[in-house]
Parts: sequence; C-alpha cells; structure tokens
Amino acid sequence: MLRPLAATMTPPPTTEDEGTPVSVKIRERLLAARKRFHANDNIAEFIEPGELEKLLDEVELKMQGVLDSLVIDTDGDHNTRDTARRVAKMYVSEVFKGRYAPQPALTEFPNAEHLNELMIVGPLTVRSACSHHLCPVIGKIWIGILPNEHTNVIGLSKYARLVDWVMGRPQIQEEAVVQLADLIIEKTQPDGLAIVMEASHFCMSWRGVREPDSKMLNSVMRGVFLKDANLRREFLSLIPGRS
Repeated sequence: MLRPLAATMTPPPTTEDEGTPVSVKIRERLLAARKRFHANDNIAEFIEPGELEKLLDEVELKMQGVLDSLVIDTDGDHNTRDTARRVAKMYVSEVFKGRYAPQPALTEFPNAEHLNELMIVGPLTVRSACSHHLCPVIGKIWIGILPNEHTNVIGLSKYARLVDWVMGRPQIQEEAVVQLADLIIEKTQPDGLAIVMEASHFCMSWRGVREPDSKMLNSVMRGVFLKDANLRREFLSLIPGRS
C-alpha cells in the first residue's frame, strides 16, 4: 500500500534565523558580547563574510521608504530612480566605512636612530559627518609626535589612513579627536602627542543658523605636550596659518 505523498516528502531544512534582517543579527552579536555600537564605534569584528552586501541591500530598502515618506516619485523621476541604492552605498561603503571596515594594516619600525625631536604630520584632510544630523564635517588635522627610543615608527601615509578610518563615522568633533589620539598613542607609544583639528560643520552652514564661514577648532595634548608649554608653542607655531 502506497503511503500518502505528504508523508513521504522531507521538509526543506530551515534555520532558526532565516528571514531575520542582517542588521538584527549583527546587533544580537554585539549585545551578546556586551559591546557598544554607538555611531562612532567600529563594529567590523561582528560582521561575517557576505553580510556587508546584505546590509547594503537592507539600507537601500529602508532608504526607499524614507523617499516614499518624503513623497518623492522615484518611479517617475529619473533623477531619483536609483537614489536609495546610491545613498545606501554612500553610507555603508564610503562616508561611514570606518564603522564597518577593520583597522588598516600598519607597518611599524623600531626607532633605530633613537629619534627624539618633534615631528608634525599634516594637514591631513578630514571627511566625516555630524552624528546629530548626518551632515558633512570637512576639515584639516595636524598631528605632532615627540618620539622616544622605544616609540614605534609608522609611515607618514599610515597617519592619513588612521585619520580616514576614525573620521569615516558619524562623529562629534570633540570625541573624534580624542578617539584618534588614543589610537595613535596605543600604536606608537611616544613621549608626547598633540592633535589640532579645524573643520566646517554643514549642520551649521547648511541648516540651522546657516553660518557658512563658521569653523570649529579643537586640540588634544598628551604626555609632555601637557607639561611643557614651550613644546606646545613650538608645535602650534609650526602649523601653517595657525600661529
């Protein structure tokens, strides 16, 4: 006697999280590890291979919802037809890349010549975004280092890579400079570190008070730069246009 067809069929395998948005999976890993995921945090280690493309697709879908809610006819308007995808790619792969990409590799060299004189790198271009309104923050940064015989020496281009990685996240400027200083101190272990950042904030010039010429300037001083006023003055005097 033949059994009913339904009884002979094996149900397709299912996974417990099938259909779960990739953002939820990443968030659950972060929560399980008790890791912070603020706008200016890097979460690369919690993203599995292939998930970044899925995250891009998810952001595109939700961005399309934003455009629909703004009553923009993306079907009829050829200029906005692919805007949701372009914006998703801009956020995930470009302007917020510092959240999703691992730290750039740094080649470190021992301080064989026992260099101990002030070194300044800059200006390096800052491209970031305000975490309050997601408006651009564009500016320059200068980094001063006083090495010692134990300091790890890294190539000049690596400072630019670190700046790009840290600043490629939604930020407030005050926290961004501290975050960058902590990273450089960790990587190089100098006697002193000084950072000055000057930037235009589009949340002031594009909206709100609309002050196009307004800029924010702030600094972080570590180690001997905190104790030695002459060294601070030397660093600041050597920054073009900031003396």
